[in-house]
Amino acid sequence: MRYDNIMIRKLTKKKKVFDEEVYRKLGVNNLILFSIYSLISKKKKCTFEELMKECFTLFPKVFSFSRFSQWPDARKLDRPLRFLRKRKLIEGDPKTSFSLTKLGENSVKDVVRFLTQKKLW
Repeated sequence: MRYDNIMIRKLTKKKKVFDEEVYRKLGVNNLILFSIYSLISKKKKCTFEELMKECFTLFPKVFSFSRFSQWPDARKLDRPLRFLRKRKLIEGDPKTSFSLTKLGENSVKDVVRFLTQKKLW
């Protein structure tokens, strides 16, 4: 997991926006898991506001309003966060903060590999 932490910090330090074609294949739940992991690896508290900012910064096309793409849409986090909590991938709530469970940490490893791979096609 240490190697993944270093990789995440390097990727997200520059506020890198990932290739839309690549990240759309992952689905909202995986993108949220990655964003939580990104915040935690940068030693930031994963509050709802920070998570929304991170999701929108890294994956703007998925987490923006459809008609106003320059603005983040917090509604896109509501159901997925409940789903991730129900599946025991995350803990926490919007009033406090979020963290990954062991199961969530294992799941995010595949997302990290997918997003960090070199473009093969």
